[in-house]
Amino acid sequence: MNDAKVLVVAEHDGAELYAGTLNTVSAGVEISGGAVDVLVAGNGIDAIAAACAQVAGVGKVLAADDAVYAHPSTEDMAALVVANADAGDYTHILAAASTFGKALIPYAAALRDMQSISDISEVVAADTFTRPIYAGNALATVKSGDPVKFLSVRATAFDAAGPGGSASVESIAAAVATDKVQFVEQALSSSERPELTSARVVVSGGRGMQSGDNFGMLERLADRLGGAVGASRAAVDAGFVPNDYQVGQTGKVVAPDLYLAVGISGAIQHLAGMKDSKCIVAINNDEEAPIFQIADYSWNEDLFTAVPALLEVLGE
Repeated sequence: MNDAKVLVVAEHDGAELYAGTLNTVSAGVEISGGAVDVLVAGNGIDAIAAACAQVAGVGKVLAADDAVYAHPSTEDMAALVVANADAGDYTHILAAASTFGKALIPYAAALRDMQSISDISEVVAADTFTRPIYAGNALATVKSGDPVKFLSVRATAFDAAGPGGSASVESIAAAVATDKVQFVEQALSSSERPELTSARVVVSGGRGMQSGDNFGMLERLADRLGGAVGASRAAVDAGFVPNDYQVGQTGKVVAPDLYLAVGISGAIQHLAGMKDSKCIVAINNDEEAPIFQIADYSWNEDLFTAVPALLEVLGE
């Protein structure tokens, strides 16, 4: 793996580095056997670039600071990535398998007429990777013969890189921007709770919650535990909570220290997004619920009895 040269594309919101980038750096270090470079694009990104430079395992930070990247499109980012992949002779281009990375990596690979490999969960060799398929029920080992490997990384499968780096920061030019796509508007949901994919505790509700109003119980429980609130697709489709709460194959993938599943039956699509959690606690009044098969602790109880009891114990 020592001949590999890895470029990690950092994800950030202009003020803070996305935690999944640190996990992606760890994956890159496994591939290269040494330091990796990090590409940061944005407008006014000195603090983000400095934060990347302090991450252990980072050898150099490439900073593209330009107004065109204030709200970068996938097209603009892909052009920048490919331009620097060619200039730097990189053999591997990595990004976290977030919404950002899942859009960017295949697009950049297509510009080079190469295959992208999504959601890798293990590095077998510099050209061989493991990724989940069939909603996580099977693992596929895939080998790429492309000269440049374009990979999105399942962040929950790799430890986050820690501090301790002292990388240099190099300014790079913006790539030619497309005139076919323009930024119009960004609608963001705000919450004082931790971000769902990086929270140490996640309290999720399913169809058993019966209504969106009842999610107030889970919000209070999450606040007591210092966690985030999630939901199954059934709860989202029923209109109980917004889409950004969804955990699962078509939602967000999480792996917190504690995952509390309340009124969730445990459909295969939901399990694909949370089964790597360190400790899973399930509350369900159906003793045959599939969620109990993977739970570390199972509570066969009506959630409208169990959750208030938990809140009382936690000192609401």
